[in-house]
Amino acid sequence: MKKMLAVLAVSVLGLTACGETSNTAVPAVPGESKAATDVLANAPVAEAAAILPGSTMDKIKKRGELLVGGSLDAPLLSQQNPATGQVEGFDADLGKALAKYILGEPKVKIVNSASETREALLANGTVDVVFQTYTITEERAKQVAFAGPYYTSGLTIAVKKGTSGITKPEDLNGKKVLAGANTPAIPAIKKLAPQAEIITFGSDPECVQALKQDRGVAYVQDETLLIADAKKDPSLQIVTKPFTVDPYGIGLKHGDDQMKTFVNDWLGKIQGNGVWQGIWKNSIGTVVTGDAPQPPKIGSVPGS
Repeated sequence: MKKMLAVLAVSVLGLTACGETSNTAVPAVPGESKAATDVLANAPVAEAAAILPGSTMDKIKKRGELLVGGSLDAPLLSQQNPATGQVEGFDADLGKALAKYILGEPKVKIVNSASETREALLANGTVDVVFQTYTITEERAKQVAFAGPYYTSGLTIAVKKGTSGITKPEDLNGKKVLAGANTPAIPAIKKLAPQAEIITFGSDPECVQALKQDRGVAYVQDETLLIADAKKDPSLQIVTKPFTVDPYGIGLKHGDDQMKTFVNDWLGKIQGNGVWQGIWKNSIGTVVTGDAPQPPKIGSVPGS
């Protein structure tokens, strides 16, 4: 699959425990790695005329920071580094690049969110954007706006190493299967293995822990996350190729067409000047060999 870049680090204060849902903003302070700093140095800054008076972008600029709904426990995507206290990953660094586009500097606050709280955080203005492996679906697009897609993943299956008899989704029938709450894994399992018993948890680390505790025999999740999990924990094994196509979008408040156009313009710029590819190489690309993938076409999927 696709590689991720060694991410922009964000030092954080007052972090909540991994896997918890919190509306507490985590301030990002300087402390990027050199690789992240080098990539951000090439990240564009919007022209003044693009920050329309009274727009969401204008409010963010006046506030002086971008409020990002995201994770603190997603390896290679958005995770606090226990050694440095920084938040690193593909999604984390994209959030910082967007902050630079608006503010001229990569100043963000991360709100630790969960899959079941993202829509509410956008609707009530707790966050400006969500970068959190947020798969675009037509159903979700009724509640939030999506810029992008900015990345494409797909569902696959992980088991404890040595588990046999699971090589395709249909093999999950009659078994206890783990999945993240409010994720595309749930309808996919119901469709492909309708006799499976689905057990849900609010975060990826909780699902991994449950798998290791034999509370389920398999865990269905985005390949992006499972590659990172298996790299970190060799007791896990990925046993299928992706069997869905899941385009990640940047979550925005529903109906904010100005912000959506602005973010899509920014996304096109960083894909064109190599910043997107650099962020990917520093994160996902550290565990997957090969060049950065071709980014998905902006607006190419229903709901985007």
